[in-house]
Amino acid sequence: MADLSSFPITQKWPAKNPDIIQLYSLPTPNGVKVSIALEELGLAYEAHRIEFGPEGVKSPEFVSLNPNGRIPAIIDPNGPDGKPIGLFESGAILVYLAEKTGKLIPADPAARYETLCWVMFQMSGVGPMFGQFGHFHKFAADKVANNPYPAERYRDESKRLLSILDARLKDRQFIMGDDYTIADITTFPWIRGADVFYGGREALDYAGFPAVMAWLERCLARPAVQKGLEIPAKA
Repeated sequence: MADLSSFPITQKWPAKNPDIIQLYSLPTPNGVKVSIALEELGLAYEAHRIEFGPEGVKSPEFVSLNPNGRIPAIIDPNGPDGKPIGLFESGAILVYLAEKTGKLIPADPAARYETLCWVMFQMSGVGPMFGQFGHFHKFAADKVANNPYPAERYRDESKRLLSILDARLKDRQFIMGDDYTIADITTFPWIRGADVFYGGREALDYAGFPAVMAWLERCLARPAVQKGLEIPAKA
């Protein structure tokens, strides 16, 4: 049995089975990336629901695994050289899981790097911009009622990113063509989330990006996605 005692997080959220991947997350656009990937890859894992706030993501135990205090994070008891490894940042975790299994990322080096470009496009663009859009569109709308600039800035930038994605997906099943990869897994939860969590479908003119909408439906129809979107479940 794997020894995870060197990870303080396991004291607050004990592993029932320390021999499988431990997932610390919430079903947010970032969090579900990893649960979806784990489901797609068929890897055994144990999900721990980490709430926002001082008893969850800001607790010393969680911060010991992710100093930034953000979900998701994982511990893989069978990391490089067979030793346990703790990882944070959803994009890094997706790359790790894809490389660990040899799935969801092309074997061809050029296609692999192109996939990573689109992963970084989400991490540096879609995620931050959609997150800021959602903040001002829904959660801080009252604070900017007399100054539309913040909401308009992030709305327009989000729409610009959607136009790039729409052009990429024209005549393509997935971001990399016929193959579903971590580039899709890292991106579509944010497209879904801007609607589901922020109510931004109309503000972002989703109807004006038909290739993105068709791709989103293809992604959401996958059984592993439907399961992963609900993990970790509420207690």
